Amino acid sequence: MPDPMRDQEIAVQVAYSPATREVHEIELTLAQGSTVADALRASGLVARFAELSSGQPLVGVWNRKTDLHQVLRDGDRVEIYRALKVDPKASRRERFQKQGAKSAGLFANKRPGSKSGY
Repeated sequence: MPDPMRDQEIAVQVAYSPATREVHEIELTLAQGSTVADALRASGLVARFAELSSGQPLVGVWNRKTDLHQVLRDGDRVEIYRALKVDPKASRRERFQKQGAKSAGLFANKRPGSKSGY
């Protein structure tokens, strides 16, 4: 016979990566209708990491940005995102300048004698 209390619970996962190659994943069982904020509170990650307690953390469900009031469904994965330390566009620009235009880019390996852009 199915347990009516079990039908009112959902299983979710909360994930946070404070540094490269360091991931903390916590499996939770929450009441039906729980929000992202409830999952964060129950995971204990916000209390464990000081950088998350200052301000509202940037969160998502299955790699889609969302707010703390989003209602969760069974099997959802809540992800806490950290701030970027380097602007990706600036980083790419610097790498390109170091490599030089001849060894990088779309037309770096063009055929000898071919027109420009081919």
